[in-house]
Amino acid sequence: MKNKKLYGLIMCILLSGTALGVEFKEGKYVGEAKGYRGEVKVEVTTSKNRIEDVKVVKNTDTPILSDAAARKVSEQVVTYQSLRVDGAAGATGTSRAVAMAVRNALKSSGADLKELNKKPKIEAKQLVKKELNEDVVVVGAGGAGLVAAIEAKNNGAKDVIVLEKMAFAGGNTLISGGEYAAPNNWIQEKKGIKDSKETFYKDILKGGDNEGDPKLIKVLADNALDGAVWLKDYINMTFEDRQLFFGGHSVERSLVPKDATGVEMISKLLKKADELGIKVYYETPAKELIVKDGRVVGVKAVGPENEYTINASKGVILATGGFGSNLEMRVKYNKDVDEKVLSTNTVGITGDGILMAEKIGAKLEDMQFIQTYPTCDPISGALLYFGDVRLAGGSILVNQEGKRFVEELERRDVISMAIKKQTGSVAYQFCDEAQAKASGVVDHHGPEMNYLFNNKLLVKANTIKEAADFFGIDAKELEKTVEKYNQYAKDGKDLEFNKRGKLTPFEAKGPFYIMKAVPAVHHTMGGLKIDENARVINTQGEVIKGLYGAGEVTGDIHGTNRLGSDAIADITVFGRIAGKTVMSDNK
Repeated sequence: MKNKKLYGLIMCILLSGTALGVEFKEGKYVGEAKGYRGEVKVEVTTSKNRIEDVKVVKNTDTPILSDAAARKVSEQVVTYQSLRVDGAAGATGTSRAVAMAVRNALKSSGADLKELNKKPKIEAKQLVKKELNEDVVVVGAGGAGLVAAIEAKNNGAKDVIVLEKMAFAGGNTLISGGEYAAPNNWIQEKKGIKDSKETFYKDILKGGDNEGDPKLIKVLADNALDGAVWLKDYINMTFEDRQLFFGGHSVERSLVPKDATGVEMISKLLKKADELGIKVYYETPAKELIVKDGRVVGVKAVGPENEYTINASKGVILATGGFGSNLEMRVKYNKDVDEKVLSTNTVGITGDGILMAEKIGAKLEDMQFIQTYPTCDPISGALLYFGDVRLAGGSILVNQEGKRFVEELERRDVISMAIKKQTGSVAYQFCDEAQAKASGVVDHHGPEMNYLFNNKLLVKANTIKEAADFFGIDAKELEKTVEKYNQYAKDGKDLEFNKRGKLTPFEAKGPFYIMKAVPAVHHTMGGLKIDENARVINTQGEVIKGLYGAGEVTGDIHGTNRLGSDAIADITVFGRIAGKTVMSDNK
């Protein structure tokens, strides 16, 4: 009998995932917690001695990104029988919420929560060296990377692998509004808006103060519409029956994806990649480019369990994004973008591809040009979708004194710098409920609005004075500003700032909204120099054989400043080109 007890104790110690010393009432328990911008709900199943299963049954945070956090935390709670587990980088809010929801669920289970809250001892794994042979390796599973992988596959690549350092795909595309600038698009045709590739080309060039490479800009302008049609018809992306008018564009040309976020694009790209048999390795950052006889022939990478040497017989495509979340790198090239400036970027956007390519002689362009987005979360720096009311032409920006200070559809950098000069370096976006609803914000971004309300960054009030008083804005001056703007709208011309697009007067009666916002780092225009075929160029002006780039990892396209919604066109156009060129160069 004693031997059986001893044997049982030894097995209990050796058995991974057993909560030693913790007993539960067998059953299923439900718990909830507040996520980053919404509610998280879990169902926890327990036996007498362990947590058997954790299911996330409700998750209203950002899809894909938060799904990765929910999956990882749930699995680790079961594996390590602990509430103190690592979450998914880039999804801290959801990770914490899942762990808290599990804790709340287990309050009724009779378990010792203090014991479960102890940090588990996790031994470091001995990585196994593994060599893979692929046709094409794509580094980065954001929009540009997934587009490039799909096109490489469709142009003859047998084996395509995508390496992603984060636990989720999407990069900055995922958390963007996903709008796509395309001249002569189907919405423009329906609305009778005149546009052209040449007009778009001139807007991009002018928007970047003529610093961008005209040859690359022409490629982008000439192929933007084809890319949008490809996304709609081949990738099966759904676009809404409306457009936005982004600052710096001369006409309204920015298509809006379903639900007005980049989730639609990334989810559809992932689905297509899966259909084509393209493998995505998550939490597997590339560390080094492999060069042989002057040609890039592969990548070295590290995953959760393996140390990879991945040979790429056709080539490597870098699509790792910019460096907006790399403070050291930002300050190196632009000392003004220091720790005081928040960032809209995911934490994984740290310039990895730029640094790897630079080590093998790649030329860098425009690294000092770092763009801020004007209407961001003063707490986290995240891009605020409520700001889309401005892009739909339905709001004004005012300062603490209740006065307008900039054209609402100016370039992002112009608006951002104007905000920095205002009292407290903040702006307040004012609109009425009719325009908030017309912009689609109320229907699409309810969780964000709740977050803003809860953090006192957004107010909804029946009178202008009540809304202004909430933020300490000069109410009388704001009332005068609104009255003046309404007259401009009736007359059809903004005499103060010559605002572009249609001017719509605000309702005489509320409700009214005011949102508090600040500028934050949004896009780094600098990166790898490429040619018109997405081939990376070295410091001697020569093509680096076997190496291609697409998306924010590249430079010399947007010049000093990128116009809103040009990035999604950029990643699509050059992602497609990179995927095609990596194969055509090997015929």
